[in-house]
Amino acid sequence: MAFVDTNQVRLHVVEAGPADGPLVILLHGFPEFWYGWRAQIDALAAAGYRVWAPDGRGYNLSDKPAGLSPYTIDKLVADVVGLIAAAGVEKATVVGHDWGAIVAWWLAITHPDRLERLVCLNVPHPAVMSRFLRRSPRQLLRSWYAVFFQVPRLPEWLSRLGNWWSLTRTLRRSSRPGTFTEADLATYRAAWAHPGPTGAPALRTMVNWYRAYAQRGPTLPARHRITMPTLLIWGVRDAFLVRDMAQPSIDLCDRGRLVFFENATHWVQHEEADAVNRLLIDFIGPA
Repeated sequence: MAFVDTNQVRLHVVEAGPADGPLVILLHGFPEFWYGWRAQIDALAAAGYRVWAPDGRGYNLSDKPAGLSPYTIDKLVADVVGLIAAAGVEKATVVGHDWGAIVAWWLAITHPDRLERLVCLNVPHPAVMSRFLRRSPRQLLRSWYAVFFQVPRLPEWLSRLGNWWSLTRTLRRSSRPGTFTEADLATYRAAWAHPGPTGAPALRTMVNWYRAYAQRGPTLPARHRITMPTLLIWGVRDAFLVRDMAQPSIDLCDRGRLVFFENATHWVQHEEADAVNRLLIDFIGPA
């Protein structure tokens, strides 16, 4: 466990594996933190990789700057570039789930020279997501929460009620039974409640990722094909994102592979941990 200064913030990073192994950075999504990769960290380290699993800015033990501007996608991408530099290497394999996958896609588009390989779980290429939000009522309906998160303060206030009842209920209802134990949920509640700069719980800065993307969103570069080897893993029973976005995303990759898990949900790395770990190790290659 360490703290790394990057891009004017201090990020909490869980480290594992040999210091001279190939660097693999695991980027979590909402509403998780590094703990969302608990089933992958030791397996990847045992395979010889140097594993870094950071808490994203605004999450858990990482810095939580106030306002929206610190949470633009360019800042989030720059954090990862800074982590790679802090590790003393030129390139890393980056694995992202949910919001972590959004950051990973943008990193691959804007800084392809910093990636050896790209792995995304249950999030499409940004160009595909944008197209489906414009043309697919089914996907737009599933993205209702992202619209709700644009309301100032109300989502954070409602989420805290009943010992974070709404968030824990969402995790349980959107996953296979038993995926998140009561001990897991207690760990998440502690992370969500961790205070930010104004004393408000971390959930406010977590939600600011959504607000900054919607209100200060980036322009997709004209060249947005993915050039490095790419693996897209998709749990088909995702309650938030339709599977129809998966194949068009891999079609935008020069060297892409798509793997569906028919019985997994959005939380595929939890539900199919052993299979996902084997896929990652096989895809990344010898340490």
